[in-house]
Amino acid sequence: MSLGKVYGVESHVLTPSQTKDLYPLMNIDDLYGTLYVPKDGTMDPAGTCSTLARAAAARGATIIENCPVTGIQVRTDDFGVKRVHAVETAHGTIQTPCVVNCAGVWARALGRLAGVHVPLVAMHHAYVVTERIEGIQNMPNVRDHDASVYLRLQGDALSVGGYESNPIFWEEVSEKFAFGLFDLDWDVFMQHIEGAVNRVPVLEKTGIKSTVCGPESFTADHKPLMGEAPEVRGFFLGCGFNSAGMMLGGGCGRELAHWIIHGRPEKDMYGYDIRRFHHSLTDNNRWIRERSHESYAKNYSVVFPHDEPLAGRNVRKDPLHEELLRQGCVFQERHGWERPGWFSPGGAAPVLDYDYYGAYGRQRHRDYTYNRLLGDEYTFDFPPHHDIIKNECLTCRNALALFDMSYFGKFYLVGPEATKAADWLFSADVSKAPGSTVYTCMLNQQGGVESDLTVSRISPGAPGSPLAPAFEGDGYYLAIGGAVAQHNWSHITTVLQDMKFQCKLLDCSEELGMMSIQGPLSRVVLQEVLDTDLSNEAFPFSTHKITTAAGCQVRAMRLSFVGEMGWELHVPRADCVKVYRAVMEAGARHGIANAGYRAIDSLSIEKGYRHWHADLRPDDTPLEAGLAFTCKLKSSIPFLGREAVEAQKAKGIFRRLVCFTTDEKVPMFGLEAVWRDGKVVGHIRRADFGFAIDKTIAYGYIRDPAGGPVSAAPRVAAAPGVGHGTAAPSCFPWAGWRARIAPAL
Repeated sequence: MSLGKVYGVESHVLTPSQTKDLYPLMNIDDLYGTLYVPKDGTMDPAGTCSTLARAAAARGATIIENCPVTGIQVRTDDFGVKRVHAVETAHGTIQTPCVVNCAGVWARALGRLAGVHVPLVAMHHAYVVTERIEGIQNMPNVRDHDASVYLRLQGDALSVGGYESNPIFWEEVSEKFAFGLFDLDWDVFMQHIEGAVNRVPVLEKTGIKSTVCGPESFTADHKPLMGEAPEVRGFFLGCGFNSAGMMLGGGCGRELAHWIIHGRPEKDMYGYDIRRFHHSLTDNNRWIRERSHESYAKNYSVVFPHDEPLAGRNVRKDPLHEELLRQGCVFQERHGWERPGWFSPGGAAPVLDYDYYGAYGRQRHRDYTYNRLLGDEYTFDFPPHHDIIKNECLTCRNALALFDMSYFGKFYLVGPEATKAADWLFSADVSKAPGSTVYTCMLNQQGGVESDLTVSRISPGAPGSPLAPAFEGDGYYLAIGGAVAQHNWSHITTVLQDMKFQCKLLDCSEELGMMSIQGPLSRVVLQEVLDTDLSNEAFPFSTHKITTAAGCQVRAMRLSFVGEMGWELHVPRADCVKVYRAVMEAGARHGIANAGYRAIDSLSIEKGYRHWHADLRPDDTPLEAGLAFTCKLKSSIPFLGREAVEAQKAKGIFRRLVCFTTDEKVPMFGLEAVWRDGKVVGHIRRADFGFAIDKTIAYGYIRDPAGGPVSAAPRVAAAPGVGHGTAAPSCFPWAGWRARIAPAL
């Protein structure tokens, strides 16, 4: 409801009695409350499609039915780039540089014709239509998330369906099935009838008029697959809509058209972009099947802030995985990687093979420690492990902590025109002497932030070395958040191809580990381990050098993601455990502790550091996000997005990222509405608890409801009451600015 107010969607939270007044046939005995959206509705798919087809034909489009695609011609250009050339059909060949794969359950087979991996699975998906129900006319649609069932109005009847824990996979997708239907399996579907009868008891005495069970495509995160495939230029995806195609089709179709014509969507579409999946996962059948099943079965489940998937785990493990597991590491899954979330004092909590929640005759895991720890955090209050994460954070602030960040993407940009490419790709000036490290953004043509990363200038090394590779020309080492590594790789590759730069992008993410030692005692401890002078004069901030640790060659980099003195150690995979143990042994008498990404999230938000795709997205600009310092606007060096940033600077900034803290000790998670003078001015993008200041901290973009520019000058308009927040002066120059933040439900 809070987010609905931001986007102008009318909604109301109703009591059980108010719900009964609105929907007299509903059983409210087990209800705490409901969310009512008056303008929710129903559309006719067949009528919608035929209307769109007529409108397209009237504007010059040609629609050819009963015309199966038999092949897609892909050619490699003079620069080694694969591009779509033509579509082959049973009735002829169409030359085209662009194909959009909207083939639903057949999208995977169509992708194979072009050498493109399309990560989706086909399942049976069903609903039934009841006989006439007296008094149901004009009632709202109902979704019962606890029963995983929906009841959709269909004239004077209801259509009933849902998401079961044991969906039927369509193992052999037939090319000739087209508009066919399956026989409904009542043993599978009956759970939805039971849920529907509980919610609307009159259904127990109502007959079934018809059943519909057809093939539907489902994806690993229950979101569509869109955008240009990383394997072939000109091959776009618009598939995997998880039975929500009619709901999402209008907006997704508009954005996809913009994507094809202008090179990117108008809005942030990263959550739907095929590049959100690492290339090692998109053809991993076990991972696709398991994750798609879990996403289907949990589609209606309440989304808790710190939940993690149980399916498709242990696909990518970093070199410290077993070492940290023994020390109680509770892992998170990102991009297929197992990365440290937090450390439980209760001992090891391994992630077990997926049990499909007991479906298909499988035995459910019992005494599953990892699953129990996740379940303990199924709350919108502070989680039970709040104080454990607090200890990790404060140990970092007061002494030192070691963070395993091996899942980071680690790329090399090398070659004769590497500097030319770096100047164009990166918003900051990275063309400095070898040994320098620069925090920078990569922008799109509209000035939006496609990435934030660190770029280090390097000198040539030895052939075959993942730590210091050999190359001709110039070289740069890129360290990128692992959860968005594929997005970064694809963005850089596309720019290099479009600009025809003579250089290479090399991926050493699997060959190198990375550990970050952060805290005021980091220099004292690391001076015992590293064979180099760590003084400010010898090793200033934002520099790096090759040195040795525990007899192993490492790249030490003086940087911080948490706002404390610290160094990153980039280490060849085979040496990671040895270096890790040496650091922990040296740090033992200084109180060193392992810490995970839950701590990083808290520590970084205290210092105002950005997280890409939380408070930074492709439709946010550096000026809006307070990152103007990453743009080399004072130089004459052209870079991608520069013209858009300069134009925005001249025109004025109409959104700004603001930091809030709450006076009351309440958790926030993002998406809460922000109010000012009784009007919604934006919503929270990212929030966490700051243990050093003992307050909840939140970041959100705000705008002027009147449409004017948003100034950087603070405005004091204090108002008392629960849920009020003040900008934190240490994080952002908005001291004294106050707004009301609607608490999360």
